[in-house]
Amino acid sequence: MPSRSIRAVLGSVAFAGLFLAMGPSFAQSEATWSEIRTNAIGDRLPQEGEGLLTLVAPKRAEDAAIVPIELHVKLPEGDPRQVTKLTLVVDENPAPVVGTFSFPEGRRAFDLSLRVRVDSYSFVRAIAETSDGTLHMTKAYVKAAGGCSAPAVKDPTEALANLGQMRFRTYPERGEAQVQVRHPNYSGLQMDQITRLYTPAWYVETLSVRQGDRTLFTMEGGISISEDPTFRFSYTPSDEAVTVEAKDTQGREFRQTFPGSSA
Repeated sequence: MPSRSIRAVLGSVAFAGLFLAMGPSFAQSEATWSEIRTNAIGDRLPQEGEGLLTLVAPKRAEDAAIVPIELHVKLPEGDPRQVTKLTLVVDENPAPVVGTFSFPEGRRAFDLSLRVRVDSYSFVRAIAETSDGTLHMTKAYVKAAGGCSAPAVKDPTEALANLGQMRFRTYPERGEAQVQVRHPNYSGLQMDQITRLYTPAWYVETLSVRQGDRTLFTMEGGISISEDPTFRFSYTPSDEAVTVEAKDTQGREFRQTFPGSSA
């Protein structure tokens, strides 16, 4: 019968094996962040974002190609600053920066949700920049794989026929609105099931949402945003029209104005 010390060693080995079988370790993931951080957010070191920034993500995604992510910003009472930018990063994705969302007029509180692709078990990070130039970061670990290479849901012919169509919907009871742009948002890693060739990357690169003359937010996106990019965000209804403009990597521009409503 093994001694107590031997049993302890065997138990430790078994635990380590189980941990390794779960996928990339947290230490490995942090090593990835160290490698990509400068390219993602520059030389500044982010502070802990707790209390200012909240990121909500599933621990295990049901579909790696459409992982729901929520970002919530709320500055503490008495803090004179504004949040001017939000950057979303998936460490292990081929192109880690999902998108950068800018607020030209600044925000003290803002909610934003979207769907992203996750290619491998990874930390997802949200980095908020305040008006004094300080960065604040929070993160969540998501277990998902294959999201960037998953085949498109829609038939290419259908996707092209509906290209650039926009939808805008308000949720007054929640103080939110939602914008969707019909676009395949090809990642460049998806294989055509007939030709067996990779479909070139083609995605919505920039987007802006204006309410009257006020820009609610702008976005610079990449391949990690899911097919038919959809954004739900903080919104106060008014009689001012809402204008959505987008441009993709082929230079196609899309624009639509939706009537305002104070209801």
